[in-house]
Amino acid sequence: MSLIMRNSRYRASGVFSGLWVLIVIVSAHAVNADEPNAGVQDERSRFCNIDLANFLPPPYGNLSFSSCRNVWETFVLRYYQSKENTVTIVLSSLYTGGWVGMGFSKDGMMVNGSAMVGWISKTGHAKIKQYYLKGQKSSEVEPGKGELNLTSIPPVVVLDGANIYLGFQLQFNAPLSLQPTLLAFGSRIPIYHKLSMHDDKTTLRIDFTTGFAATDSGGGDFDKMKRTHGILGMLGWGLILPIGAIVARFLKRKEPLWYYLHTVIQFTGFIIALAGIVVGQALYNQVHADVSAHRGIGYFALTLSVLQILAFFIRPGKETKLRNLWAAYHRWFGVITLFFGALNIALGIQVGGAGPEWKIGYGFLLGSLIVTTVVLQVLSMIRNPEKTAQTSTFQMS
Repeated sequence: MSLIMRNSRYRASGVFSGLWVLIVIVSAHAVNADEPNAGVQDERSRFCNIDLANFLPPPYGNLSFSSCRNVWETFVLRYYQSKENTVTIVLSSLYTGGWVGMGFSKDGMMVNGSAMVGWISKTGHAKIKQYYLKGQKSSEVEPGKGELNLTSIPPVVVLDGANIYLGFQLQFNAPLSLQPTLLAFGSRIPIYHKLSMHDDKTTLRIDFTTGFAATDSGGGDFDKMKRTHGILGMLGWGLILPIGAIVARFLKRKEPLWYYLHTVIQFTGFIIALAGIVVGQALYNQVHADVSAHRGIGYFALTLSVLQILAFFIRPGKETKLRNLWAAYHRWFGVITLFFGALNIALGIQVGGAGPEWKIGYGFLLGSLIVTTVVLQVLSMIRNPEKTAQTSTFQMS
């Protein structure tokens, strides 16, 4: 505006007017941005200001809880930690049936954790029970067992309006601080105390000294990181690297196209698999999960992959005597790498608590690769049976 005005006073007036308009716009935006937060705060205050003494027995109803916050979905967590390291917990959630649970874990994983689960039976009776999370299948969730040290005060479950309240008290040997915490719910009412598969779940890191709660990845989304780790591993080890091996095995007639395709595909697969390992290490640094076999196999496969990459740079010429030795090394190290990569994908699906869609998806992917390899091998044998008989079954040189 100032460029088209000749009088400096008008220019200054134009600048101040522009600044005033900008201030008004920014202020209005700030007010509008604060409105949703204010709504969230009002909603949180409404839940936390409920007088629990109207429907919960003591001590759950008459404690002055040191923390009350909406931690996930409709889950509201209240707790009080005494000087004697006794933690009194009241967990509430919107309830339309099924079960609601809160568990504790050493590493943020479900396996080997313990949980308190509550529900209202079909006859209207309130039920609450401790469970030992021995495995990820429903049959491996054992009722009446667990490592949570409950005090002599009985746990309670109360349905008040549309919300269910679980109250229980735990005794610890030291003040409870940063604790990986599991939250989950299922839509089916337990029969004979047997839990159905959860409809949804999450893992939080709750600091019981400050009340701060965050998704269990140091402030990031733990579930998204696990999913990313799995997708990268499955793409790298389970799809791209095997495709590169198939190209080397069955496209040798397309010289030198097969070599360039094989090189590009394998380098791409290696980068993706390496990214998956980086994400996996970040997950381990946050939760220190007891997945030593999965980590060990992953790093072993990575080491073999690095050796395969190095082999690319020291590839001897066809006329040298070392070429056959190099080809055998590259071929069998590649086979071993792919085997341990596939094994680790299956192991990761198991220890990571992945749902059936992951098992079905990887089963379909692995089956497709096997069928493709068999079909190409049969076609190769039909096309040139004499040459096929003289070559190895899986050539990557």
